[in-house]
Amino acid sequence: MTTLDWFVMLGTLASIVIYGVYVSLRSSSGEGFLRGSDQSWFTMGVSVMATQASAITFLSAPGLGYESGLRFVQFYFGLPLAIVVVCAFFVPMYYRMNVYTAYEYLEKRFDLRMRLFTASLFLLQRGLAAGITIFAPAIILSTILGWDLRLTNILVGSLVIVYTLSGGTKAVSITQKYQMGVILLGLVFSGVLLYREIAPHMSFLDTLFFAGEMGRMQVLDFSFSATERYTVWSGLTGGFFLSLSYFGTDQSQVQRYLGGKSVDESRAGLLFNAVLKIPMQFSILFIGVLVFVFFTIERPPLHFNQAAVAKLSPEAAAKVADLESDFTKVHADIQLSRENWLSDRSRTTELKKSMMAEQLLRQEVVDIIELEQVKAKDTNYVFLYFVLEHLPKGVVGLIIAMILSAAMSSTAGELNALTTTTVVDYHRRLGGGGAPMTVNRLYTLFWGVLAIIFALSASLFDNLIEMVNLLGSLFYGTILGVFLVAFFLKKVKAKAVFSAALASQVSVLVIHSLTYLEWISGVGYLWYNLIGCVMVVSLSTLQQSTHRNGE
Repeated sequence: MTTLDWFVMLGTLASIVIYGVYVSLRSSSGEGFLRGSDQSWFTMGVSVMATQASAITFLSAPGLGYESGLRFVQFYFGLPLAIVVVCAFFVPMYYRMNVYTAYEYLEKRFDLRMRLFTASLFLLQRGLAAGITIFAPAIILSTILGWDLRLTNILVGSLVIVYTLSGGTKAVSITQKYQMGVILLGLVFSGVLLYREIAPHMSFLDTLFFAGEMGRMQVLDFSFSATERYTVWSGLTGGFFLSLSYFGTDQSQVQRYLGGKSVDESRAGLLFNAVLKIPMQFSILFIGVLVFVFFTIERPPLHFNQAAVAKLSPEAAAKVADLESDFTKVHADIQLSRENWLSDRSRTTELKKSMMAEQLLRQEVVDIIELEQVKAKDTNYVFLYFVLEHLPKGVVGLIIAMILSAAMSSTAGELNALTTTTVVDYHRRLGGGGAPMTVNRLYTLFWGVLAIIFALSASLFDNLIEMVNLLGSLFYGTILGVFLVAFFLKKVKAKAVFSAALASQVSVLVIHSLTYLEWISGVGYLWYNLIGCVMVVSLSTLQQSTHRNGE
């Protein structure tokens, strides 16, 4: 990066952080740290969206678009309906009960055991996810500065801890509004400048048709295959249950809208997300598709994760160097095939053959790298490579600030939610003492350190955005099932729902383990949400009807 890029990036981030500290100094009570309570619908709505839009979104989602196109957007098809349900049932219930966390309600409805069980599932899932959201910006800094990725994880995690400690819920929510502005501005710049690079070679319609021929423009998949990760049906069903659990029971989201001025303000902020989430995610994936088209015009690297290539032994590096000359020839064939296709769109066979040859060469590099026991997947590096190598001075700094802003906002929101849940559902409820602000900050530090530890293992995962959603799917179905029983099945008591929740959680983990080990035919992870939820509802109802005298 140039001096101008560093100035833009550091200036943008410093302004946001300083403002957050200023806000926190104006309201530094223990209660304000745990929950703001006077946010407008717009501030709260942007805060909800910013908590979702981590650096993972802006690194991995374009990589998914580059690799497989737009199909991932189907994951979000159930989200708008889920938010409507949350607005209708969850939000008014939480306000009526005047709770700090979603899990407080479960003690009032069932017992302390159910409150602690669901809070524990949330803490486990969100603690792991926080580590992954730290890993994403660490990728950026390690790539830019050439630092060791593990040390960068520790540095980024430490900075996020300090940032979170400086504020609390109110400060995080308000600064997220400005971070989201940086994010949206960065997205617009990325898309416009990317197409400006493509435009001299292809019209916009040609770009769309070309991406379609390469399988990158398919949005809808109506197949009923349970093994296919992203289909219309998995999005509308599994995606619905995942979103319902995320917005209705995940404290990182519940805490955001409990900070609204009223029920109506909270509902308006959530509906703001229902309207904008799918278009925003589509745009991010489409940027990845444009990057794919761009790299049929300009020669891409043989492997986007240059740091992994740099770590190779001399023998392995020599093998990769030999493949580079082959890759140059293959890319020349791709350029020629693309030009031939533009003049005659029936000539798709040679184009696809050239693209297949490129994929085979890339796979050879992956195999070489994996023999060195270095993680070889480079999807998370595609967009970052494009930004650093092909965008103009100043804009690079803005885009990096965009991604780091997303990391700060989402990770701070997660640490704040983890702290609130630990303090309210465990520390206070089980009789813990201590000064409120001191206790809050100690737990923030505790979860921040754990998140850093989790971040150190995040390189084991192929795609970060899919990993975060998988983690949620492993636990959200069970949690959601418990809440649905609490809301709608008033005759079901604590004993029945607890045993059903345990059975559901164990079953989902067993199904995933067997799928991962390929002992059973793969089940797309979105279906875990439906399976877990249905098991809790059905088993608890059955058990309660069997023991009518109950509790």
